[in-house]
Amino acid sequence: MDGPDLEGRTVLVTGSAKGVGRELLLSTADCGAKTAVHYHSSADAASEVAAEATARGANDSMTVQGDVTDPESVDELFAAVEAELGSIDVLVNNVGDFAPSHWADLEFDTWTRVLETNLNGTYLCSKRALPAMREQSYGRIVNIGYASSEQGLVSPKNFPYFVAKAGVLMFTRMLAADTQDDGITVNAISPYVVENSDEFPADLPRGRPASFEDLIAPLYFFLDPDSGYISGENIEVDGGWLPETV
Repeated sequence: MDGPDLEGRTVLVTGSAKGVGRELLLSTADCGAKTAVHYHSSADAASEVAAEATARGANDSMTVQGDVTDPESVDELFAAVEAELGSIDVLVNNVGDFAPSHWADLEFDTWTRVLETNLNGTYLCSKRALPAMREQSYGRIVNIGYASSEQGLVSPKNFPYFVAKAGVLMFTRMLAADTQDDGITVNAISPYVVENSDEFPADLPRGRPASFEDLIAPLYFFLDPDSGYISGENIEVDGGWLPETV
């Protein structure tokens, strides 16, 4: 898949040591970006991703540790990337815990962690990235949502995740409006079930989960120089899933 030219651009993908974050980050390495592999506890996996990013064409690559729910930690991880790779041009807010249990069975710490990693992490990282983006009149922020969150999708199972992702999409629209004069775009990609998901429903749209390539395609679209007028948008990568079908 051909992607945009990211030569000279610095990309930070939160939670990019594994899973979807890993694949999104490596897709930007394929485009020649300087890549920052963020992790919380998976240091070895992050190092492997950084090495692969370099092998696949990244202009430079590094690992950076941090807790995206802690303002001081976020500031430190951004400062580390800026010192080594320069100011961040592309931020992908991918971190977000998932707790597929009935809401009443969740411990309060789990409830809080799901809300904080998905929503607070997106807020804190975006806020920290914006001053440099505004100064250079260029920036791309891509948030990871969840399919049908904009329609108020809820369930007793995994409820805080749905709430947090609805907030992420509201934040995306708000931030797009707040940066419309700054050369910055803010958009979202919202998958349903992805090939590495922990659970697979019996009836998948089109008979399969979304592939990593299905998520990379809209990422490339949002990062393309010709997409500079597209902001505040959400692309649902769900194969045409319609949860309200009766």
